[in-house]
Amino acid sequence: MKFTELEYVHLEYKEVSEKLSSLIDNFKNSTDVNEAVENYNKVYEYLNYFKTMFALSYIRNSLDTTNEYYSKELAYGYEIQPKIESIFQEMTVVTLESPFRKELEEKWGSLLFINEELALKTVSPEVIEELQKENKLVSEYDKLMASAKVEFDGKVLNISQMGAYLENKDRDVRKNASNAIANWFLGNKEKFDNIFIELKELRTNIAKKLGYENFVELAYYRRKRNCYDSKMVAEFRKGVLEHIVPVITKLKAMQAKRIGVDSLKIYDANFKYLDGNPAPTGTEQELLAHTKKMYEELDPLTGKFFNMMLDNELLDVTTRQGKNVGGYCYTLTHYKMPFIFANFNGTAADVVVLTHEAGHAFASFMSKDIMPTILQNYTFDIAEIHSMSMEFFTWDWMNGFFGKDTDKYYESHLEKALVSIAYGSIVDEFQHGIYEKPEMSIEEINKSWLSLESKYRPWLDLDNSPFYGEGRAWQGQLHIYNYPFYYIDYCLAQVVALYFWAEKQENHSRAW
Repeated sequence: MKFTELEYVHLEYKEVSEKLSSLIDNFKNSTDVNEAVENYNKVYEYLNYFKTMFALSYIRNSLDTTNEYYSKELAYGYEIQPKIESIFQEMTVVTLESPFRKELEEKWGSLLFINEELALKTVSPEVIEELQKENKLVSEYDKLMASAKVEFDGKVLNISQMGAYLENKDRDVRKNASNAIANWFLGNKEKFDNIFIELKELRTNIAKKLGYENFVELAYYRRKRNCYDSKMVAEFRKGVLEHIVPVITKLKAMQAKRIGVDSLKIYDANFKYLDGNPAPTGTEQELLAHTKKMYEELDPLTGKFFNMMLDNELLDVTTRQGKNVGGYCYTLTHYKMPFIFANFNGTAADVVVLTHEAGHAFASFMSKDIMPTILQNYTFDIAEIHSMSMEFFTWDWMNGFFGKDTDKYYESHLEKALVSIAYGSIVDEFQHGIYEKPEMSIEEINKSWLSLESKYRPWLDLDNSPFYGEGRAWQGQLHIYNYPFYYIDYCLAQVVALYFWAEKQENHSRAW
């Protein structure tokens, strides 16, 4: 079934809550383990239906943020989500206290129950109003980013479309593009400031109401971190400083020399080669046609997967006004289909994003029949291993995207992998600092970002530029607003993906 044909149904809170409560009661009153399994699956079948309707509203709003219907539906979904989560806490309690828990644990494994215990720590009826406000502010940030209209090169462009100019061979073009983006952010700085300050205060209040000293511990529970804590993550960041930052610093010195500059300004960071960065050749349709060929040749299952995506129009990669920024994969669990969202801008990032999100989508495709369906919900650190490893497993087909520039792509892709670990460490340490000292003002927050920039990216010259030189670059990182403490998942996963890359050099089929 094509994505445009998937039915969206508005679900009233009263209907959803009553149906869920009834199904939970049935599970609670099960008389034997077989009945418990059947009733458990019915609860999640309905919950997945509700979540899929929310996912459809989210995706369709992302595709066109000016669509009033889906904008209202998404807002309504954000409003009732916390209340549904609160009701669902009863299901979590019933699961953990089930008289058939031992048999269920033998059947499903212990991880489900470990994660359910964490889920109990993240919500309660007394914080529903704050959770609703948090969702509303996240939506406001998305709308603000999607509203960007940057006048440049005689055009009106969004943030995604500006990316290509930051890789232009003309340094003046790069500088002017960087300034144009910065000026848009500065023109909206009060909105960005206010949204984040409210989010910071809300999250702190939620954490304290739930009995935590600050938001950090709650954030780790939200991310289902069941085997490592903030102290271990801090040790990981020390390792990044000791082992990875010195390597990147040498690579960046080589880059500066290669492009003929004394120091890498903020607008030079993405420009790697004097004769131009590697860029995919061909139209959008030609790139997708090669992607189809690539996945058909990689493995029969990846071929089946990607043809299903194309046949059902389950990806949208075209950049346009009104479309949200970034890229993601969202699983429509009820329909057993993933959806890929991206914004092509003519740079190598198009291929990286496509293969990255295809990694998520393929994992979703492979796990779609696992029962109970809650076990399909692997944590984000695992999910990012799927996506980042897929970027490397598709290397043998990069010639079809980049031609004579394929070697340049390989080099820049590996360098970017290391750089992303350093950048992600900035984002992570930055958030720890903010939520451990929630009284910080915007000025103090900006100073913290600047300090971390010099710590993890000492090669980067911010050139006293507007926006970046003020320490405001974090405001363009949606995860800081929308998905707090997510970014270290990318760093951990990138390390594992590099292990897969190394294994692939020895034996591709064994690594796959």
